[in-house]
Amino acid sequence: MSLSDLPGPVPDPLIGAPRTTTALAEPVERVRGLWVTGVVLVNLGINAAFFGPLQVLLGQQAEHFNAAEKEAILALVTGCGAAVSLVANPLFGAFSDRTTSRYGRRVPWVLMGAVLAAAALVALAGAPNVAVMTLLWCLVQAGANAMYAAIFAAVPDRVPVPQRGTVGGLAAMGQTVGILVGAVIAAVVAGNFAAGYWVCAASLLAGIVLYLFKSDDQPLPAGERPSFRLLGFLRGFWVSPKRYPDFAWAWLTRFLVSTGNHMVTIYLLFFLGDAVRLKETEGIEPEVGVLVVTGLYAVTVIITSVVGGRLSDRMGKRKPLVIASSAIIAMASLILAFAPTWVGAISGALVLGIGFGAYLAVDFALITQVLPAALDRGKDLGVVNIANSLPQVLAPAIAYLFVKNLGGYVSLYVAAAVIGLLGAVFVVKIKSVA
Repeated sequence: MSLSDLPGPVPDPLIGAPRTTTALAEPVERVRGLWVTGVVLVNLGINAAFFGPLQVLLGQQAEHFNAAEKEAILALVTGCGAAVSLVANPLFGAFSDRTTSRYGRRVPWVLMGAVLAAAALVALAGAPNVAVMTLLWCLVQAGANAMYAAIFAAVPDRVPVPQRGTVGGLAAMGQTVGILVGAVIAAVVAGNFAAGYWVCAASLLAGIVLYLFKSDDQPLPAGERPSFRLLGFLRGFWVSPKRYPDFAWAWLTRFLVSTGNHMVTIYLLFFLGDAVRLKETEGIEPEVGVLVVTGLYAVTVIITSVVGGRLSDRMGKRKPLVIASSAIIAMASLILAFAPTWVGAISGALVLGIGFGAYLAVDFALITQVLPAALDRGKDLGVVNIANSLPQVLAPAIAYLFVKNLGGYVSLYVAAAVIGLLGAVFVVKIKSVA
């Protein structure tokens, strides 16, 4: 399917009613392929710059500093970075909601975030010790999350509900291709993590160019921006589960599925090297194994994200696909748990891709339909992103505990499957979305 092959015109519920041209209007006109391409490329650039380090480069750098403590160093660095994202994503989302730039609300934060993250990646190439490495990865997280907050909020800003599954699927495709590009970068530099960081920074900057010029970002009139009161601003980050129960259940299900997924992927490099013993059994370097597994995963994610998102739009339903995809993700964890072989790793990657692709597209569309207020789309999606970021803080510590003290990779992946299945169960609690 091409990027311009999007659903047809959306019925306009506002015919005969006064129209508004402000940034807060509910979108009713379908977005075009060029706009979607810009969003896809931003997602691609962010994920290439993020997952190249996360999957391989940070692990190699940790081993460079202290091979005996590589797991602990990687857990420290990624955990601290994820802690930054817990704050950065909703904070930058709230800032973008209130931005009155003539270029729109989202564009300035995509640009500033890209510059910050790219500069930090370049500096990571020459980090002299673990402390500096940790600080710079935190800056990468801050910049990348400013971009994430803005580009995610652009979707409910511009895309009508009946088209969001399709656009969400294409955005997920961009994320997945970015993950694959990050793995390719890490493999091509062949252990030279410093060069890898430079290429990741270049990929990040290249990814934003089209969106900067073709965003059609609607400026927020200064008169529609609420007055700033610090206490009220801070209170706004709490979205009451009692008042907005569907939002709360959507947050919880995303948190559980993300936790299970991060528990599976955080030690992939070490799993292939130490549990599968890929070098000894197959003559394949673990870094190359990560590339192969990630490539297979990426292909299936690309297919199921596009197909799943479009299917949910045609069905007019989200929950059945979210539940099914969550269960498939859990199945992938069990394959890795009980088949720690190269064939098992490949099979697990394919199954994980099938489930996670559909999940990314459809769950994102579902979440955009339970957001409390148009004025706070960026902030509220940032709060949802805590459900993605908090697992990045918790999963490394949980994974380290399982690998070192609670039975190794078998028990780790079984626990990941159970947690993911709980996410599937709680989706049924959401009432306002079919």
